[in-house]
Amino acid sequence: MHHGDVGLDAIVVGAGPNGLAAAVTLARAGLRVRVYERANQAGGGASTRDLTLPGFHHDVCSAVHPMAFESRFFREFGLADRVEFVTPEVSFAQPLDGGRAALAYRDLARTRAGLGADGPAYDRLMRPLAERSAEVADFTGSSLLRIPRNPLTAVAFGLRALEQGTPAWGIRFREDRAPALLTGVAAHTILAQPSIAGAGAGLALTAFAHARGWPIPVGGSQAISDAMVDDLRAHGGELVLEHEVSSLAELPPSTVRLLDVTPKALIRLAGASMPDRYRRSLAAFRYGDGVAKVDFALNAPVPWTNPDLHLAGTVHVGGTRAEMADAENQVQRGSHPEHPYVLVSQPSLFDPSRAPAGMHTLWTYTHVPAGSDVDRLEAVIGQIERFAPGFRDTIVATSSRSAHEVEEHNPNYPGGDIAAGAPDLRQLFRRPVLSPDPWRMPISGVYLASASASPGPGVTGMPGWLAALSALRHEFGTRTLPDLSPVGV
Repeated sequence: MHHGDVGLDAIVVGAGPNGLAAAVTLARAGLRVRVYERANQAGGGASTRDLTLPGFHHDVCSAVHPMAFESRFFREFGLADRVEFVTPEVSFAQPLDGGRAALAYRDLARTRAGLGADGPAYDRLMRPLAERSAEVADFTGSSLLRIPRNPLTAVAFGLRALEQGTPAWGIRFREDRAPALLTGVAAHTILAQPSIAGAGAGLALTAFAHARGWPIPVGGSQAISDAMVDDLRAHGGELVLEHEVSSLAELPPSTVRLLDVTPKALIRLAGASMPDRYRRSLAAFRYGDGVAKVDFALNAPVPWTNPDLHLAGTVHVGGTRAEMADAENQVQRGSHPEHPYVLVSQPSLFDPSRAPAGMHTLWTYTHVPAGSDVDRLEAVIGQIERFAPGFRDTIVATSSRSAHEVEEHNPNYPGGDIAAGAPDLRQLFRRPVLSPDPWRMPISGVYLASASASPGPGVTGMPGWLAALSALRHEFGTRTLPDLSPVGV
């Protein structure tokens, strides 16, 4: 099973996107690396399974990947050259009552043309960010304590986040389509609406939507994880599946240990080896509200009243900005909205390998209070039916998980929090603590390499990559970035 435990340089606990990013980076630096994963397949939030019926391949957590082309780690790793992606011409869309819809095309000019009187205002808001999407990705995708490489882009971004994250958010708009588009994306954060952190994340994702689009990996999110596992093994690393680590003390000797876990799990793993003050900081780390997930096997595409919605890789279902804000703020107050905001993707429209011939997979999430054990299947069906009458008749099978069950499947989502810690303004700086090197723990050779560490959630590989670079600097004296580029792909 292992080539003996002699001479391990690094152990990584958790084979999610961040654990794998850390492992790949360390293996590329010439270290002997072993990864332990409790599940029977690698990938964590980027994995694909047959959740409903055989042959229907459903993404377990993330499905559409706005950061696949923009994340600095994925750019260094050459992900776009290793995995086949399909990028829909409409990044995301918003159905409205009466068969209307707002469409965010990758082409910003085309988006502007479809937004009526608000088109020019939307264009002015988004163009400076979309044209500098790589700078936006670098600025939002690193520790926020660092001076941004291009301060002007950071200022433009910050002013827009202040506008869209406060009650001034409607000041530039006169109609309902453009504001609904923006809130549909900001609501991904599971934060109150409006909020500055929610607006910031939403604006970054929208900038990527109008730059290189929101790509979908052919075969499912598992393809991204598999590309990292392949690279790890090609550079001498090992992956041990179905191995749950319950204490750092049980790990074989190694120079460094990088943990793709939450602070909650870190306290449990490290036990008394952690200084009290640091343990108190980690115990104060706050988790956000959760998701309930519903996957569908369908015998036809979703019968949207507006057929243009079939062009969109992601559909935000929830009506107007005001309706979505009301639904999200009900979740914040601890209730389950009757008309929820639902994130929807039908990847089989773009990647026929996801379902048997003529059939379709549908991926949906809705937000619920932390730890909720309520099944949201009927609420999700009802909200989709509002904009796609007859949807219920296309359903062949379903798989529904409450927030509590989402955590049972993946302990890195406490209470169903897929962000592994509320991504509010305070915790974008304190992730998990306020430090210029937040990945390095005050325990010899231990680093936090999860979405609970800076820069936070999303399938970006960034927290794992940055944790690995910190470990290489401090434990091995390596200051050069390991070359991650694909060889012979």
